[in-house]
Amino acid sequence: MERQATVERKTKETDIFLRLDIDGNGKGEVDTGIGFLDHMLEGFARHGFFSLEVKVKGDLHVDGHHTVEDVGIVLGQAVKGALGNKTGIRRYGSFILPMDDALVLCAVDLCGRPYFSYECEFPAERIGGLDTELIREFFYAVSYSAGMNLHIKMISGINSHHMAEAMFKSFAKALDEAAGKDGRLRDVLSTKGSLA
Repeated sequence: MERQATVERKTKETDIFLRLDIDGNGKGEVDTGIGFLDHMLEGFARHGFFSLEVKVKGDLHVDGHHTVEDVGIVLGQAVKGALGNKTGIRRYGSFILPMDDALVLCAVDLCGRPYFSYECEFPAERIGGLDTELIREFFYAVSYSAGMNLHIKMISGINSHHMAEAMFKSFAKALDEAAGKDGRLRDVLSTKGSLA
């Protein structure tokens, strides 16, 4: 069974097309209009072994907020759609990822209930064309639209670029683990019998 989803979302602020394959090849084709966000999503695809295609037309003449948040919403919807009823998945995943000065912890529970915890303060207000405060908004949107428990904690870091990149990569690794199949499971990993 293919674990893929395509989501299209059009509002007065953004027009987004996103295709995700959980069991992909690590290739990301991304054009959000924000170069640094493209770089982060390409790294997410590569390090999670996902196939990801994203095309966005956003109101960047206003600022990047709507684009970044809405991409998070759509990515979360695609994760939820691609995983279906979650039969056989490990459900939990975590990863501690170093990138030079940065060290970040990410933990995921694909339980169907959204919860988001975020501990990070960036030294810089912007990385390229991306406001660093929008990184929190992105992950919040992903967690709530996917219905996942998501914890991100920056353990240490000096360089904002390294910190952000470590965050996206650790999320990719944790999600890959949580979405991975466990051959011992014939249903879902829950005493309730559902991860919805």
